[in-house]
Amino acid sequence: MTKFLSKWFRKFHRWIAVPTALAIPTAVMIKLVGDPQMVATWEKLDKIPSILMLVMAISGAYLFLLPYIVKLQRKRKAAPTAVSENILNPGR
Repeated sequence: MTKFLSKWFRKFHRWIAVPTALAIPTAVMIKLVGDPQMVATWEKLDKIPSILMLVMAISGAYLFLLPYIVKLQRKRKAAPTAVSENILNPGR
């Protein structure tokens, strides 16, 4: 399940990066040099870059923590096996 989520989140993160990278400079340019009508129109859509950045931060945090999550899952999976081997073969 983690492998599926990893691939999906990685693709999702990459595809969200493109509109985020376009929306943020566009917002800055409109606010700095846009005419009043364009600025008024953009004010209605002003939350889009913030929402995209929030989505990028959440998916990025998951991707950053993913190796640690996988390592923890492997340790949990290996721990019962090691305990059962010690019980079955105590002389080793």
